[in-house]
Amino acid sequence: MTTAIVDRIDDDLWSAIGDPTRRRMLDLLLVDGGGTATTLSDQLPVTRQAVAKHLAVLDRVDLVRATAAGREKRYRVDETQLARAVAQLTSVGSAWDARLQRIKRIAESIQRTKNNEPNTKEK
Repeated sequence: MTTAIVDRIDDDLWSAIGDPTRRRMLDLLLVDGGGTATTLSDQLPVTRQAVAKHLAVLDRVDLVRATAAGREKRYRVDETQLARAVAQLTSVGSAWDARLQRIKRIAESIQRTKNNEPNTKEK
């Protein structure tokens, strides 16, 4: 991990993003510029109550911010927190790319060694 933003992977953040319904909700909020539990439930195959619970999870990890809108709350994506999540994902992806490249080099080295060994089996 190379920057202060990604020094510590936030497991709660990734647990919240790990749910496909919550990811879809984030997509809808980004496209629409915000929404309420009611407007989101109209676009998702879950109840308004389920949407409200998902929004509470996203709010708890600061991925969304709520403001009063009449009898409901209007949610919008917190772009700073979303950028933090993207930075973490990029960092983790880079670390795994480096690990996989190292494994590939080791495997290629082993294969070259095997190919250069004299055939020890004689008839």
